[in-house]
Amino acid sequence: MILSTFIQALAQILHMVISIYIWVVIIAALVSWVRPDPYNPIVQTLYRLTEPVYAWIRRYIPTVVGGIDLAPLIVIIGLQFIDLFLVKLLFELAATI
Repeated sequence: MILSTFIQALAQILHMVISIYIWVVIIAALVSWVRPDPYNPIVQTLYRLTEPVYAWIRRYIPTVVGGIDLAPLIVIIGLQFIDLFLVKLLFELAATI
């Protein structure tokens, strides 16, 4: 029972972290369209949170198509897959214990 509760809590926290990061990616993508001040602390924080993941994806997949960077879309799709697969798997594991 304790292990089951722990796994459920872990799955719920993972789901919450993934959801928050998806929103960070969406906000960063929207902010990038308006050419914000690069010295703004919010813009710098968004850049620091998203750029390492974008750089990792760009290393393996060409993401610029027709002048549009698809890295945020690839990140969101990947995070959604992890959320739907891994979090659901953790909940199922907790239900069987």
